[in-house]
Amino acid sequence: MLLDWIKYRKILKDIMKKTIATLTLFISLGFVEADDTSDTIKFYALDCGNIAVSDMAPFDKTGRFSGQSADLIVPCYLIRHPKGDMLWDTGLDQGILDKPVPAASGFHSTVSIKLTDQLAAIGLVPADIDYVAISHAHPDHAGNVNLFDKSTFIINSAEYAFMFSGAVLTDTDWSNYYDKVDALPKVQFDDHHDVFGDGKVIIHSTPGHTPGSSALELTLENSGTLLLSGDLYTHAGAREFKSIPTFTMDEAAALASMEKFENIARRKNARVIVEHDSAHFKNLPKFPAYLD
Repeated sequence: MLLDWIKYRKILKDIMKKTIATLTLFISLGFVEADDTSDTIKFYALDCGNIAVSDMAPFDKTGRFSGQSADLIVPCYLIRHPKGDMLWDTGLDQGILDKPVPAASGFHSTVSIKLTDQLAAIGLVPADIDYVAISHAHPDHAGNVNLFDKSTFIINSAEYAFMFSGAVLTDTDWSNYYDKVDALPKVQFDDHHDVFGDGKVIIHSTPGHTPGSSALELTLENSGTLLLSGDLYTHAGAREFKSIPTFTMDEAAALASMEKFENIARRKNARVIVEHDSAHFKNLPKFPAYLD
């Protein structure tokens, strides 16, 4: 009996080794998906376009940047939380890659890779994204919102009212990118919204640039607190000088939002990411690498 038991254990051990080796091979070849049950929050920076600006004069009402040119990155950010996936800002319309648009009024928008292709690289399709939130309704932030017609849409209540106001809604250069969200489940907020209820992903109201512009606070286990500016600041120089662009909708509100934003940054010892600043984007891990 003892010899039989020893033989049985040896056979069982060999079977288990072969099974594990086979499963490992299948996972590496993509036939079986690895189970991602990590409790770690992951933060991905995706390239969702570029805006070449021939003259930055409009980006400060005093003319501080007059005569300067800049390439402004247009990012999207994917937050993978144990309770769901959220996309923050959706970038320029990815259709620009197939149908390039000409420069207009000193601005030239381009797309070099589609948002959906980047999501596919980590095994996701738009229907997998649980939440889509935008800092504001401008086309370089809301350009792909309509792709996410299975998601819950998170938006500041004042921005939502602005998006669907008469003058904006009739401007199809804007509203065609997001008009489907009216039929989606929505979360609207006024001052702030804790997305997953654990204090790790918080959207803060920072009006001024538009009536309901927002910024994003994200707390990661290893990388600490990140604070994403939306368009409160359009580039690093704008933060340095607290610039008010000529296209700011409410100057007093924008200045108050800057103070609020900087207070959060100081209190949380946050790493500030000015979303359109190319150097800030390049200092983040290159997709599909991520911060956690």
